[in-house]
Amino acid sequence: MKSETTLWNEDTMYDAFMKRDVSYEGIFFVGVKTTGIFCRPTCPARRAKRENVEFFQSARDALLSGYRPCKTCKPLEPLGTTPDYIQKLIDQVAASPPKKITDYDLTKMNIEPNKVRRWFKANHGLSFQAYQRMLRINGALHQIKNGGEVTEAAFENGYDSVSGFSDAFRKIMGTNPSNGKFVNVINIHRIATPLGPMIACATDEGICLLEFTDRRMFPLELKDLRRLLKANFVYGANEHILGIEKELGEYFAGKRKTFEVPLVTPGSDFQKAVWHQLTTIPYGKTRSYEEQAIAINNLKAIRAVASANGANRIAIVIPCHRVIGKDGSLTGYGGGLWRKKWLLDFEKKNC
Repeated sequence: MKSETTLWNEDTMYDAFMKRDVSYEGIFFVGVKTTGIFCRPTCPARRAKRENVEFFQSARDALLSGYRPCKTCKPLEPLGTTPDYIQKLIDQVAASPPKKITDYDLTKMNIEPNKVRRWFKANHGLSFQAYQRMLRINGALHQIKNGGEVTEAAFENGYDSVSGFSDAFRKIMGTNPSNGKFVNVINIHRIATPLGPMIACATDEGICLLEFTDRRMFPLELKDLRRLLKANFVYGANEHILGIEKELGEYFAGKRKTFEVPLVTPGSDFQKAVWHQLTTIPYGKTRSYEEQAIAINNLKAIRAVASANGANRIAIVIPCHRVIGKDGSLTGYGGGLWRKKWLLDFEKKNC
């Protein structure tokens, strides 16, 4: 665990730079004097000697000192940014889900199919072809829910036969297309941010999850949501996901201090009370766990409050990062203490 003083110790930062320690992403940038280039801590390029580097708290500071951004780790882009060639494919699929993009099509576009497959496996946990199938099923389900016929939904979403469509639908949804209007769906979508990629999940009612993909509890959160909402996950964005993507962009640009997207927060009455109190902590301010307990009129529940904070599934929007120890120390945060520090420093600077 890094203390606040350790975070800015240059020897510690150089050690993190040598180890390509991802937990320091967003904490500092490295300027290499011999090349005039600045990098992320995790840049895969060859390491420079200690006497040839200096450290900056922001990309802006590195630029003002005359350094150029590295073309390999791209420090000016949000961490986890989707590569251009992948983004073009995602946009192409979103524009016309029924149209299948095959490995042959990728090769004709001068894109290596294995490279695409690896990226989707690493970032979505499924192949590009499976991702396309998910979007087609999502489109068909939307039609069925709005009164469309199964046959019509199958052919209009790229299936050559109703039987092939029914098999694919059952594999993903666990039921026949004829029951589609009764199926609950949670849309799932990846969003790049300056602190790393996040996954946003939403029902038709609102955002039910917004989490950093490397959070240890992330798989369990997905499992719990599926059980609590009795729904299946399907890749694709709905209006609420598009809304939170826009609002997050404004937040990280320093132009938004509160969020307006509707939220879906299944949990116990106690958890909901704690999560509601989190939303009352002003931007740029902090509150202790004891103060949180007082706010819900239960001073004896400090540990339970901390547990409920940790069970929050909607990071940043329900700002559990604004809760700190009574002595002012940074305490546990599911997204990592380095992100908690970054968010608190960022909000204080933008107050």
